[in-house]
Amino acid sequence: MERFSLDAAHLLAGGMVLVSFMMLYQNRILGLLNVFAAHAVVLSLSVAWQAYIQSAPHLFVTAAIALILKAIIIPVALHHMVVRLGVHRDIETVGGIGPTMLMGIGLVALSMVVMLPAAAEADPIAREDLALALSVILLGLLMMVTRQNAISQIVGFMSLENGLVLAATGARGMPLVVEISVAFSVLVAFIVIGVFLFRIRERFDTIDTQALDDFREGRE
Repeated sequence: MERFSLDAAHLLAGGMVLVSFMMLYQNRILGLLNVFAAHAVVLSLSVAWQAYIQSAPHLFVTAAIALILKAIIIPVALHHMVVRLGVHRDIETVGGIGPTMLMGIGLVALSMVVMLPAAAEADPIAREDLALALSVILLGLLMMVTRQNAISQIVGFMSLENGLVLAATGARGMPLVVEISVAFSVLVAFIVIGVFLFRIRERFDTIDTQALDDFREGRE
């Protein structure tokens, strides 16, 4: 039973890494949002499994928050935002999809090399989960750096936060009050960013960050 618990926990955490790569591969905004919803579903399943094997009922609340907020509310809201902004187009990636995927593989390898020895004395479940969670965090950061579209950068930020939640639940170190405050902080940040996106779209007729940089350089 213990071996099955380990394998299931690692499978779900590894599934999050796989879905992170799927997000890096996406070149359409709506497709990216659909994959992010799947990312949140896998996170909620992983947290729910951790709640079961740790006998920690409060983690079921965390899993429900991830499912409702990140797998349903935020993707649906972003879908509506994309429709209203009229940005049904390809996502421009710095350097192209291929090099980005290769950099992602390198970051996952780096996470394993750094985290596994550093957490050698930790619980077996926590050790591998922390390495996989760091991979998810770095892949989310990579998406934020390599994507020039503001919406895709928002998705990268939220996938990074999913990695933080995975790390905290796997390490058994985040109280429920902190989890709820983080979830609502993400929701507030999402609302604020949405308002700014509409204002940027009205002012510059684009949400491409490269175009905004070009405009700033032209003013200087």
